[in-house]
Amino acid sequence: MLLKSTISAIEEIPTEFRPVIEALCGVAAELSEIISRGALDVHLAEAVGDNSDGDSQKALDVIADEAFMAAMPGTGVRWCVSEEREEITEIDPGGALAVAIDPLDGSSNIDINVSIGTIFGIQPALEDGLETFLRSGRHLVASGYFIYGPQTALMVSFGAGLRQFILDRKAGVFTEVPGSHRIPESSSEFAINASNYRHWAKPVRAYIDDCLAGDEGPHGKNFNMRWVASLVAETHRILSRGGIFLYPGDARPGYNQGRLRLLYECAPIAFLAEQAGGKATTGTDPILDRVPLSLHARAPFVFGTASKVDRVTNYYDLPEEEVSALFGNRGLFRA
Repeated sequence: MLLKSTISAIEEIPTEFRPVIEALCGVAAELSEIISRGALDVHLAEAVGDNSDGDSQKALDVIADEAFMAAMPGTGVRWCVSEEREEITEIDPGGALAVAIDPLDGSSNIDINVSIGTIFGIQPALEDGLETFLRSGRHLVASGYFIYGPQTALMVSFGAGLRQFILDRKAGVFTEVPGSHRIPESSSEFAINASNYRHWAKPVRAYIDDCLAGDEGPHGKNFNMRWVASLVAETHRILSRGGIFLYPGDARPGYNQGRLRLLYECAPIAFLAEQAGGKATTGTDPILDRVPLSLHARAPFVFGTASKVDRVTNYYDLPEEEVSALFGNRGLFRA
């Protein structure tokens, strides 16, 4: 039997968000149970088609999408848009909220038992659904993610800092973890898919080269590289330990704006990063200032410890001839 979830300290959550947060927690608890059984029940990692953006859909993608959409009625949500669907769904014409959701982030990791998750952003609903979502992330009033790993956790913000909840499986309740959740300033970790090095712009290559130069380079210390291919897993680590995540645009066809979706991934995570004292940019400009041109628009994404994100921006701000000199002098990988 699937777990029935509630959330602790519900009275401390702003009134307008309580129904939708309880609904999201209920589905997340059910998904946690399904995921924990893996192939004992269904082939969760089996490809079942393509989503609206042409990406391969796994069985669990579809299960998660249908479950979250079915939970929306009666929660005060008027509009809901999912990464797995082409169009906006109107839930309740009288609702005051709009939800953008990535029902299952990191689905390429399903069959190898690596943490996956759900990402969501909440904003006020306008009369027109498309106008509601084609606004900058500065209109977000809440965002969060569930991570399905050794623990199932919810990290959420309602605009006044971060709050963390852990699913207590015995009680069937997401229970709050007390404390101040801030991105640590001191960290020696960066996350990027280094296999794409040859496709990156010179500022990104120069920054990573300088990290790899360790204590002999301009950063003056050694770094460790991380890459999980699950945005929620990368985010959870950075919120806990600090560091920086980079998914830049690159020279490959279709990758000039990176691969992460602005509405469902970048903006909600950027909201959390800023609430935790960090920063989130396209490499040059704040993610939350960017206006999506379509529901499934992508954006380059850099977030994490504020000083590290600022340092990446500084590489982009250098004149081209200076970046070329840095790249030529310090490049560790030669094409």
